[in-house]
Amino acid sequence: MERIDAVLTRLPRCTRATIWTGASWKVGAATVAHLFGGEDQRFRIVFRADPDEVMAFAHLGEPYFKAGWGTNVVGLLLDDASDWDELAELLTDSYCIQAPDHLAASVERPDGRLRP
Repeated sequence: MERIDAVLTRLPRCTRATIWTGASWKVGAATVAHLFGGEDQRFRIVFRADPDEVMAFAHLGEPYFKAGWGTNVVGLLLDDASDWDELAELLTDSYCIQAPDHLAASVERPDGRLRP
């Protein structure tokens, strides 16, 4: 949770909340990410992605998955092999999708570009 929190809380007006299960990060009322454990004792994080990426994640299979709700919600199973740099990029993208344009425009993406 600390690694995820470090990525998301550095973004403008992104805050963490403890919720019914796990933790979520929001910008305003919009959820950027939700971290939770499953009955199988594995941790998962769900976040927003662009429509083209949703289909790609759905076809990649584990550790990626498409969530059963929302048209742009995908997820990742977290374990010792998780790529934390990739997750930081995915979470930053999720923030930029959910944040108001004026906030998202100020965020430098992990690849060095600003959101158009």
